[in-house]
Amino acid sequence: MRMRRLREQMGAILIPAASAWVTLIADVFAHPHMWVTVETTVLYEKGTFTGPRESWTFDDYYTAYAIEGLDKDHDGIYDRDELSELARVNIEAMKEVGYFTYPVLGGQEVKVGPAQDYWLEHKDGVLSLHFTVLFAQPILTEAEGFGFAVEDCTVFIAFLPAKVDPVKFGDGAPKTCRARFGRHTDANSGDAERLAKVFAQLPTRISAVNAVLIDCGAH
Repeated sequence: MRMRRLREQMGAILIPAASAWVTLIADVFAHPHMWVTVETTVLYEKGTFTGPRESWTFDDYYTAYAIEGLDKDHDGIYDRDELSELARVNIEAMKEVGYFTYPVLGGQEVKVGPAQDYWLEHKDGVLSLHFTVLFAQPILTEAEGFGFAVEDCTVFIAFLPAKVDPVKFGDGAPKTCRARFGRHTDANSGDAERLAKVFAQLPTRISAVNAVLIDCGAH
């Protein structure tokens, strides 16, 4: 039932013609039909991480579908005002699924608050959604077992890390902080095992391959 609600929610989240799209994705949800490139900045303040600031860049197909009819002044430019309602609909719909963002600490899920400072940008022919979510409680930089994943467990959306600097740290963060993706970890380093343990206890099944482990220990 939860998966069905999530599939239906996806129609409202990212496609303006939601009612038609829900019918379509009921049959095709088992494989990715939308690709999103993710860049994340882990915000820092006074010895703690306070939450991620995310930028999602959508694929060409979704972009073309989503912006249809939104150029109200017909100047060929999709400005922030013209995209504001679509941004609001996206963000409000994603609230139920935690914005597809799963932070964990010590094997326990970390709650996040409502998205802030959200807006859509149309640049170089594609849409990007920018938003920030804050942790319910800040996380000490020295905390062990802190990580996160941006993922759709229904496999309808493929979230992919940006090829360059997929994860950054906010101003003032310790220089020792590192972000290690599950897909890039050395099996002999212990990082892959640590990632698997961090996410194994979540109620939502998240692949450690797509997860990020944050480590600010001495290097």
